[in-house]
Amino acid sequence: MKVFVTGTEGYIGTRMAAWLIQHGHQVTGLDTGFYRDGTLYLDNQQQPTLPFTLCKDLRHISADDLEGFDAVIHLAELSNDPLGEQNPDITFEINHQGSIQLAQAAKQAGVERFVYASSCSVYGAAVTDIVDEHSPVNPQTAYAKCKTLVERDLQPLADNDFSVVCLRNATAYGPSPRMRFDIVLNDLCALAFTTQKIAMISDGSPWRPIVHIEDICEAFRCALEAPAQSINGQIFNVGNSDENYRIREIAAIIAEVFTGCELSTGKPSGDNRSYKVSFDKIATQLPGYKTRWTTKAGAEELKQRFERIQMSADTYQFRAFTRLKQLNYLRQSGQLDDRLFWSQS
Repeated sequence: MKVFVTGTEGYIGTRMAAWLIQHGHQVTGLDTGFYRDGTLYLDNQQQPTLPFTLCKDLRHISADDLEGFDAVIHLAELSNDPLGEQNPDITFEINHQGSIQLAQAAKQAGVERFVYASSCSVYGAAVTDIVDEHSPVNPQTAYAKCKTLVERDLQPLADNDFSVVCLRNATAYGPSPRMRFDIVLNDLCALAFTTQKIAMISDGSPWRPIVHIEDICEAFRCALEAPAQSINGQIFNVGNSDENYRIREIAAIIAEVFTGCELSTGKPSGDNRSYKVSFDKIATQLPGYKTRWTTKAGAEELKQRFERIQMSADTYQFRAFTRLKQLNYLRQSGQLDDRLFWSQS
């Protein structure tokens, strides 16, 4: 298939492009380039040179840009809660309005399939012990609220000629050339490696499901290749039901892998986000899908990667590996304006 992937220079997008190419698809990328300053390591298999990458803001995409493609995979949004909360209006402009405009342009261009990267963060402060795709959403942040709005507004676009599927990813982890250290397992592993300590600022009691970046890429591949009737109009949680943990449990697993690491917890925080998620639907209803990774194996993989590149504390703390730090830098240095467009001066 000819696939248009947004966010191909991001944390997941870099790996996603490589994954799809390895499975025989033709990939064209879109990225505005916010995170080009950061490359944790070089790996041609994980960071392919795409024949064509469109350097353009999501908000400026038109149907002409999408002519001739079989499918769109949409990853490119402002990612994570702290970044979204900094300017909720811009978050809604990009993540909600921009995403729907992209889907409308895709439909107008005759694209047959639209695969959207949603998030389990839509469950927010879960009101039941375990949530699934039928549970009420309870988003607590601008980022999560935008995900629910995009899911809602995509549904009316689905028809026999335009298949729409929403994949609610658990919290990602695992290595990527465009690394992120502002997500829980990656962050704690980097702390353990560079400081020999995991000093948590909270008691780690909230529940989170986590999923390896390769298992996310595989979910998108399966959604891309599945018969339309099996995915059209559907929402799938992406992960494995065995991979729900309290954050302090994730920290304990990491401490086992990074031997000699000192683990400490803090006081309960005011953050009420906590959700334990069922992934039974994707395991039984998305053709061909199966997760491969466990949390311990993922921590071991990161440790090996850090050892190979001799990662330093300065590298871990580099702004480009934390979304909020990088965008604040681009704005403060005059490279981005207040609406997060590249400055013309």
